Amino acid sequence: MSAVPAGAIGATRTPGAGIAGAADRPAAPTAAELAEFRREVVSWLQANRPPEPGFLLPESFMEVGTDQQFEYLREWQHRLYQAGYLGMAWPRAYGGGGLPQAYQDVVNAEMARLKLPFVPNTIGLNWAGPLILAIGTEAQKQRYIRNILSAEDIWCQGFSEPDQGSDLANTQTRATRDGDSYVVNGAKIWTSLGSYAKYMILLARTDPQSRRFAGLSFFLAPMQVPGIEARPIRKLTGEFGFNQTFFHDARIPADCLMGQEGEGWKMAMMTLTFERGATGGQAGGLSRMSLGVGDVLEIARAARRDGRPALEDPFVRDQLVRFLIEDQGDRLSTARARIPALRGERPDAVPLSNKLRTSEHRRRLFQFALSLQGGNAVRWVGDPNAVAGGKWQRAYFNAFASTIGGGTSQIQANIVGERVLGLPKD
Repeated sequence: MSAVPAGAIGATRTPGAGIAGAADRPAAPTAAELAEFRREVVSWLQANRPPEPGFLLPESFMEVGTDQQFEYLREWQHRLYQAGYLGMAWPRAYGGGGLPQAYQDVVNAEMARLKLPFVPNTIGLNWAGPLILAIGTEAQKQRYIRNILSAEDIWCQGFSEPDQGSDLANTQTRATRDGDSYVVNGAKIWTSLGSYAKYMILLARTDPQSRRFAGLSFFLAPMQVPGIEARPIRKLTGEFGFNQTFFHDARIPADCLMGQEGEGWKMAMMTLTFERGATGGQAGGLSRMSLGVGDVLEIARAARRDGRPALEDPFVRDQLVRFLIEDQGDRLSTARARIPALRGERPDAVPLSNKLRTSEHRRRLFQFALSLQGGNAVRWVGDPNAVAGGKWQRAYFNAFASTIGGGTSQIQANIVGERVLGLPKD
């Protein structure tokens, strides 16, 4: 891919481009229309598939750690947007396509099937963008949404803190009003894309005297101001991607405040609902490399156990069937989460369980893939004898991040048990 000229990102988008006869149609498409659209999508994706980069691509947006990786993925997102294949269900007034979600679902499915690269602005597309569209002002929608889609503006999240763990309500980062600004002091950790982000969705304490929840406020904060520093964190895999972000008397404009002071907890919970899968993905694009049960099946076909193909082992076959059932259940549950009538009395129940189930499913699937490799499972990326270049080893280690981000699996299980199933806390 050639580099995108400076200032070109987001400059020439025609909403709905790439959709023959479907633009400005609020009605649900017919099966025949979706089939025709799918053919068009596949044709475009195959013709515009990015070339092999010549360097190692990250496993997900949480592992983007070099300028090469970032620019490659950012340009890919820009091309998808220019073709009309991102934000298809978002309002046309803000740069989206104004189309039924079914069209975007087709694009997402074909990108995964063709194993195309993910897009880097996951936090903008799936968390910040949906929140701004849901409760943001008209000025905020006009200011932020189009550049989220085009990848002109990359977003990160400032929730977790070094000393608070999963206790989000105990946020200690302070934002003190001073005239037309807020002065921010404190630190955030596990800031994915912090080194590249232009904006952060920031949870900070504006009233230290109020009860834990009441004193929090929510900001759409610029990152490129004096007093903000994002320091990369090297992971066990040797990769970067996460950052610790420090705020030292950082001044951000007062109009960065979303809603009113003291409403931060409500907005943070809405954001976590998006993150856990209620509408995450609506804007389109993949957030990680596509590795699934079908890929594990290929390993099982090639692997040998006791001189015979591993696929002939009853235990291996049983495990594969279980993973296939789980995978199909995840797909159906994700679709269900978007249908209000099917969410029950607690709209967040389905996304809560989805996040818990899918993150643990991926971790166990990758662990199983390694178990099929025998002694080769210890080989790492770069070893010429590693299965598939070592991508399964890297995927397994990185999968643990998904069981922590957005609420650990243990916290998720507690929430589902207590708030959805009504189980006692002890």
